[in-house]
Amino acid sequence: MTNKSHETDVDFIRALAGLLRENDLTEIEVKREYGKDDGLNVRVSRTNTVVTSVAAAPAAAPIAAAPIAGAPVALVSSGGGEDPASHPGAVTSPMVGTVYLQPEPDAPAFVSVGDKVAEGDTLLIIEAMKTMNQIPAPRAGTIKRILVEDKSAVEYGAPLMIIE
Repeated sequence: MTNKSHETDVDFIRALAGLLRENDLTEIEVKREYGKDDGLNVRVSRTNTVVTSVAAAPAAAPIAAAPIAGAPVALVSSGGGEDPASHPGAVTSPMVGTVYLQPEPDAPAFVSVGDKVAEGDTLLIIEAMKTMNQIPAPRAGTIKRILVEDKSAVEYGAPLMIIE
């Protein structure tokens, strides 16, 4: 698949997620045929449940299944009641996918709370449509909070980290 097709598919999935929100739907499933033996099956669903956890997930091999948009996003609790997405230092997800906090299952995490990062440093990976996308730091600063757990599903615009 070419990069242009990949970008078109990502835009298509984002549009489906928008339709889901705009029409207050819980699920949309679409099958696109591009040609013989070439197509795209997309199922976008959402729930209103947010899972809160304090324990860190153990490292494991990335899964091959496509993530589901709107699946519960695991948040690491900080004790505060504020919405992390509204924080001025929030780094949000540019796509729907599955988060990986380290480059390989046995490798250390890209960043930890308290680490200083430069603009462009890799913060994490989001797997979307079996493609590993490195998410760079949008600005220099210190990692104050990591809001997602390894291997959790995220949707477009979900807060990932706080950099101050």
